[in-house]
Amino acid sequence: MSSPSFADLGVRPAISTALTNAGITAPFPIQRDTLPDSLQGRDVLGRGRTGSGKTLAFSIPLVQRLAETPSRRLRAGRPRALVLSPTRELATQITAALEPIAAAENLSITTIFGGVSQNRQTAALAKGVDIVVACPGRLEDLMRQQYVDLGGVEVSVLDEADHMADLGFLPGVTRILAATPPSTQRLLFSATLDGGVDKLVKRFLTDPVPHSVDGAHSPVAAMTHHIFAVDGADSKKQLIEVLASGTGRRILFMRTKHHAKRLAKQLTAAGIPSVDLHGNLSQNARDRNLAAFSSGDARVLVATDVAARGVHVDDVELVVHVDPPAEHKAYLHRSGRTARAGSAGDVVTVVLPEQRRDLAVLMRKASITAKPVDSNARSTHVLDLVGETAPRVTPVAVPEPAEAGRRAPAGSGRGARRTDGGANRGRGTRSEGARGRGRSEAGRSEGRRGENGGHRGGASRTGGSADARRAGRSGGGRRTGAPARRGRQG
Repeated sequence: MSSPSFADLGVRPAISTALTNAGITAPFPIQRDTLPDSLQGRDVLGRGRTGSGKTLAFSIPLVQRLAETPSRRLRAGRPRALVLSPTRELATQITAALEPIAAAENLSITTIFGGVSQNRQTAALAKGVDIVVACPGRLEDLMRQQYVDLGGVEVSVLDEADHMADLGFLPGVTRILAATPPSTQRLLFSATLDGGVDKLVKRFLTDPVPHSVDGAHSPVAAMTHHIFAVDGADSKKQLIEVLASGTGRRILFMRTKHHAKRLAKQLTAAGIPSVDLHGNLSQNARDRNLAAFSSGDARVLVATDVAARGVHVDDVELVVHVDPPAEHKAYLHRSGRTARAGSAGDVVTVVLPEQRRDLAVLMRKASITAKPVDSNARSTHVLDLVGETAPRVTPVAVPEPAEAGRRAPAGSGRGARRTDGGANRGRGTRSEGARGRGRSEAGRSEGRRGENGGHRGGASRTGGSADARRAGRSGGGRRTGAPARRGRQG
């Protein structure tokens, strides 16, 4: 029996055509499961991992509902639909997925998050907008300033609710949802219902239809897990360089910002163009580094746990846990950067002798059955996994960019590959925080529960320059993001 098409599931022709034009011709399982209910206006509780297609699972019914109940006239500051995201990167990715199908129905979108000036965001709201994709901290700021009134919201979406809970955002999310009408259709997606997510479900969702395409924390079938055991720090360093040397995209995860920055610098100096991503980078530096990784100017991204849930780039063939994470949920979230949207991927954990016992416990909780294999940079199984290696690139000294809150000294520089995306990296002082508190979403309100940094705000009509008071300089102009490949779904 053939899989139903989007049209078979009741999706409007204009939306189906827009999806086809984007190379998306068949729904993923979570879309097949949820669309019949969500298109009928039911509240939906969805459980699907990153890369399962859940972004379109809520984007399609959101756009369709607004298209079928057209507003006579948009009102300033009164959006008709709201999508809440825990991070700026994810908000940008959601907007990118929404834009083609929203444009097909002549609907407007704007993106709201902190870390940038609010001026362009408030200007877009003043013109009237159909869909707002927002992070909770900045949205609450604008609500307090009376730039936003949620009394006209017809559809609300809460994406990655469990991550909202991890970051401490649920009190703000509760206040935001309470400001929307009780009749609002609600779509909530979360890997788990712990951390207070169950209270949100009970309070705001009416007779929700549950859908799940996998277990709460089950590994992806197309993902192959490896544990490479090394005998010491020198062997580990050599192994990491070999793992980073392949031709495809790879993400290397570290525990701390300092180590992420240092490893990216070391790899670049060794001829492997690399960029780092962590909470100390200014907004512009984050944008440049993610753009360099998305475009392929830098093949390696060295990231901290804070950034794990915010990186949504297709065709990442390898994830390396250079430092094993502290708990199994972090392992699965990190690993979820590969094997996305039906693609295959490999995950390698590098373990020192003193880490093996803790790693065994973590793997058991994550339902991963891989066993440690003694490894070094010359091991056959390592070289087979890496495959073809990329030519080394001679580093070029470039000025070091300012990090959040400070300027780079005049004349400073370091070895880095000169790229359009800017493979430079910054220096910072703030700590990552125990619960994922990276760069704050906005200097005033998000200092306690900051959101992970990400792409520049704004969607079809808005952008947002970096806040000079936070970054110590004016921001860049264009919005950057991980370009969606044809046929890939988020």
